[in-house]
Amino acid sequence: MFDFLTDNRPDDTVAITALTEAALPGWLEAQPGPVRKWADLHGFKAKKAQIVTLPGSDGNVGRVLLGLGSGDGPLSPWTFAGLPAILPQGNYAFDGVPDAAFATTAALGWALGTYRFERYKLSDAEPPRPHPHLAIPDGCDRAYVEAAARATFLARDLINTPPNDMGPAELEREAFDLAARIGAEATSVIGEDLLDSNFPAIHAVGKGSERPPRLIDLRWGDPSHPKVTLVGKGVCFDTGGYNLKPGSGMALMKKDMGGAAHVLGLAHMIAALNLPVRLRVLVAAVENSVSGGAFRPSDVIDTHKGLTVEIGNTDAEGRLVLADALSLASEESPELIVDFATLTGAARSALGPEVAPYFTDGEDLATALSRAGEATADPVWRLPLWPAYADNLKSNIADLRNDGGPFAGAVVAALFLKRFVARPERWIHLDIYAWNPDKRAGRLIGGEVMAMRAVFDLIRSRFAR
Repeated sequence: MFDFLTDNRPDDTVAITALTEAALPGWLEAQPGPVRKWADLHGFKAKKAQIVTLPGSDGNVGRVLLGLGSGDGPLSPWTFAGLPAILPQGNYAFDGVPDAAFATTAALGWALGTYRFERYKLSDAEPPRPHPHLAIPDGCDRAYVEAAARATFLARDLINTPPNDMGPAELEREAFDLAARIGAEATSVIGEDLLDSNFPAIHAVGKGSERPPRLIDLRWGDPSHPKVTLVGKGVCFDTGGYNLKPGSGMALMKKDMGGAAHVLGLAHMIAALNLPVRLRVLVAAVENSVSGGAFRPSDVIDTHKGLTVEIGNTDAEGRLVLADALSLASEESPELIVDFATLTGAARSALGPEVAPYFTDGEDLATALSRAGEATADPVWRLPLWPAYADNLKSNIADLRNDGGPFAGAVVAALFLKRFVARPERWIHLDIYAWNPDKRAGRLIGGEVMAMRAVFDLIRSRFAR
């Protein structure tokens, strides 16, 4: 349980009044003159996420005003996430909670706004500022709030951990620790055993590193329930290989295991809320390094599915490790396969760092995921699996290439992955950024979760009937 979310409402609890722009004038008209004057002096217009504290007679905070903006559309937790960072230590509670959706979103935003990553701040660091406490709003789905917040914190922590402490073995340990907490079975295939078990693409990408590659496999839930498989790209650091990245391109490559972080966080949510699915989580954990043993441009490698791939670019390695994992996932014919991967810069150029592009041949899946993204304020946007661009993957000497020319990079990468999925109408591919480039309320610069709550909502609505 988060200690900053409480059931208690002591006498000194301060009210938080959340107001839309339309409701603000009527609320102000009913207030004493000093309150109206204070709100006016501080420019409170009830803009989204705007916060103003009103002084009490004792000099402490007497009330908090929070802007909800126009009030159109679903509420976002980020509207509330700035409160814990701004408010002084104390006890707070929302007044006039309109419904359960508001209560849950507000509590989740508060929880997400308390995140810190201070593992590497040592003796000379300032002591952490104590969090203020929020009384759980009436109607709040507390179990969901805690599951979603813990899942987000887990994924952020994994992404933020530097690569010297987050290699393939350390990622495996985190996955196994999660499995122990949620009661899942966990196995892995490591190093040369990948060849014996027919995962040659994962082996090829990771063999250049002194840190052996591995395929991590978690299973949870009742085997009689519908099968859902999550696949995560776990490139713990990506130099680009022989197609070496420049320093600017390598600076954030600790986040290239962000897909793995997402599927582990989502697994926590699914297990914590006990969704009726048979969950499988596959993580291809490698480090893409430069060495005498590293794979090269113009190599031809095998894959788990049996297709051969000509290497056009060693920096297009994520799709190779995912190819083996997706092939394995397809062998069980699950009802749904979802992969998360920090796959292409082209996806960022198209949609920026906040909106997660996704691909699927399932029209019903596309409709459901888009609706889930809107309902959870966890934005996603569908991009096309444009068939004609598959020609960019043709090779003269192998079944396909791993690069595909200068255009539509995210689409071409998704088309490559599609070749390794048995039933693409039951598959969703998310090309995520997994990073906040700027500091905003509740979102520090660093690792970030994208589309996890949306995918959870899709799975819950589809299978928890």
